[in-house]
Amino acid sequence: MNYKAASLWRSACALLLGFALMVLAVQTASARSVLELDVARQPVQMLDWGDAWMDESGSALVDFVASSDKIVWEPTHDHAIYPLTTGKALWIRFTIPPAPDAERWYLEIPYSAVNRVTLYTPDSIGKWLPQTAGDLIAVADWPVPHRHPLMPLVVSAEEPRKFLLRVENPHSFSAPLSFVSESYLSRHEQQTSLILGIYFGLAGLAVAVALLSAISLRDRAYAFYALSVALMAFSQAALTGIGGLHLWPHWRGWNDVSSMVFPVLTVGSLIWFFSEVVSITERSPRLHRMLVVLALSSLPVAALVGLIEPSLRFRIMVPYIVFTTTVAVVVVVWAARRGDRYGLWLLGGMAPVIIGACFPMARLLGLIPISFWTMHGMQVGIAIELPVLLVILMLRSQQRREHHRRMQGLDRIDPATGLINSYVFRERLARMMHRCERLKYQSAVLMIDIVNSEQIRRDFGQRAADELPLLVAGRLLSSAREIDSVARLGDLRFGLLMEGPMNEEEAASAGPRVVARCLMPFKNKPIECVARVRIGLTVVPTERADADGVIQRLEALLAAVPPESKRAVFTLRS
Repeated sequence: MNYKAASLWRSACALLLGFALMVLAVQTASARSVLELDVARQPVQMLDWGDAWMDESGSALVDFVASSDKIVWEPTHDHAIYPLTTGKALWIRFTIPPAPDAERWYLEIPYSAVNRVTLYTPDSIGKWLPQTAGDLIAVADWPVPHRHPLMPLVVSAEEPRKFLLRVENPHSFSAPLSFVSESYLSRHEQQTSLILGIYFGLAGLAVAVALLSAISLRDRAYAFYALSVALMAFSQAALTGIGGLHLWPHWRGWNDVSSMVFPVLTVGSLIWFFSEVVSITERSPRLHRMLVVLALSSLPVAALVGLIEPSLRFRIMVPYIVFTTTVAVVVVVWAARRGDRYGLWLLGGMAPVIIGACFPMARLLGLIPISFWTMHGMQVGIAIELPVLLVILMLRSQQRREHHRRMQGLDRIDPATGLINSYVFRERLARMMHRCERLKYQSAVLMIDIVNSEQIRRDFGQRAADELPLLVAGRLLSSAREIDSVARLGDLRFGLLMEGPMNEEEAASAGPRVVARCLMPFKNKPIECVARVRIGLTVVPTERADADGVIQRLEALLAAVPPESKRAVFTLRS
C-alpha cells in the first residue's frame, strides 16, 4: 500500500513539474525584447519591439491607424518578409522609451529601392508630422539625403515617444529596421564608402583600360567589355543608392526605375561580349545573329520595364535575365566543347556574378530577407569577375596578335621550325656580303644537309624521321650567336650565316663545331638516334660570285659529295 502511494505521489510531482515547465516556456516565448538606445551597442535592431499591420486597401490615414482599436497588430520580428504590392501599405508602430538625447538618433531602413517610407511623429498637440523618403521622392528632397532612407528621430530623456511608419513598395519588403546614432552613422559610412570606392575605382580602371585596348588593338571584344563593365557599375550605383545620391539626386522617376533598367541592359551587353570572346561569329554566323538579336532585345525590354506598372516590373526583368544568362552559359559551354581555349575560363569568371545575382533576385521575389549578400553579393561577384575577364581578354589578344604575325610571316618564315626561309636567307646573305666589302672583314656561310634521315626512319620509325629536322633546327639555333642567322632552305637542308669579322681559320672551325653539336644525343631519344650532317662552308665576300652565286656553288659542292663519303665538312675556296 505504501508502495502504491509513493508511486502515485511521484507521478503527480512529474505532472506538476511538466505543467510548470510548459507555462514557463509559453511565458518565455511570449516575452518581447525591450528597445534600448545604447550608444555602445549599435545598430540597435527593432526585432519584435514594434507592431505591424498590413493595410490591404492602402487607404488608411495616420489618425485612423493611431486611434483605431479594430486593427489587429502583430509583433514585428527579425527576418520578416511582408508581401507588399501596389495598392497595399505596411504600417509599423513603435515606441522609443526614455533615452539620452545628447546625440541625434535615426531610424535606418537599409533598402535603397523602396518606393516610399513615411515616418509620422506626434507634435505637442498630438498632430502627426510626416517625413517621407524613397524612390518616388527625389533624393535631394529627403529629410536626410542618403543612399537609403534615413529618418531623424526626436527622442526624450524623460518620456517615451510614439512613432508610426508607413511603407509602400510594389513587391515584398523585408528590410531590417534599426536605430543608429549620428556618430555611429559617420563611422559606418566611412567604411561603406571605402568598400564602394574600391569597387567603383576598379570598375572605372577596367573601363579605361578596355577602351584604350579597343582603340590600340582594334578589338571589338574590349569595347563590349568596357560597355558591360560601365553598365554593371551603373547597375550597382542604382542598387546601392549611390546613383540617386550623387548622379541623379533630382530625378525621382529615373531613381525609381534605374535599379531594374540597368541590370537588363547589362545582361544584354554581356551576351554580346561573350559572343565576341568565344568567336561565335566564326563558329556559327547564324548563332551569332541570334545572340545579337537577344542582346538588342534588352533595349525594348528595359523600356517596357520602365513604363509598366511597378508591381509587374520584376516579372519582366527576372525572366529576361534568367533566360539570357542561361543562353550565355549554354553558348559558352558549346564553344568550349568545340575547342575554344577561353570558354572554361569565361565560365569561371561568370560563376561569382551568377551566384552573387541569386541573392538580390531571391530577395526581389520575396524568398529571403535583406542581408549583406542581397545588398553586396553582386559587388563581390563583379569584383572577382572583372580582373578574370580582363586577363582572358589579354591572353586572347596575345594569341590573336601571334596568329596574325605568323600569317603575315608565312612568306618569310618556315612554319614548322620558325626559321627564316630561303628567300630571306638570300636577302641577309647579300646584305652581309655588302657589309663585309664596306667594312673590310670576312664572314662565313654554311649550308647543312641531314644525310641519315632515311636510316632514322628505318631504325626508329617515321615519327622520329619527321622530328629530326626540328631537332636539328634547335641545335643550330643553340650553336648560333644573336648576330647570326639560321634558315631552313629545304626539307633536310639548312643555312647558317656567321657574321664576322673572322679569319679563315675561325671560319673553318665553325663546321666541325656544328657537326659535333648535331651528333650529340637528343633528350628522351635513344642514344643511337643522332643527326649526321654534311656541311658546305665558304668565306665571303668573294669576287667570284654574288649571293645567288655563293648559294649555287655551295649546293653544287654538296651535290658532288659521294653518298658513301664519311667526311662531314667541305670547304669552298673563294
